[in-house]
Amino acid sequence: MPKMKTHSGSKKRFRRTGSGKLRARHAFTSHNLGKKNSKRKRRLSGDVEVTQQDRKRVTRLLHK
Repeated sequence: MPKMKTHSGSKKRFRRTGSGKLRARHAFTSHNLGKKNSKRKRRLSGDVEVTQQDRKRVTRLLHK
């Protein structure tokens, strides 16, 4: 039986922490940054934990 391949798009977008949590980039950070104020951009700059609802789907895509 051949091995399952990791989803290439997912491995670029998500990563696992040392404790096993899934981290991802915040949404709304790639364009139209001129109209967003500095406080909002700063708040969106850090990584965020993947929600409980999406965790199963992301884990399946990463095959870990």
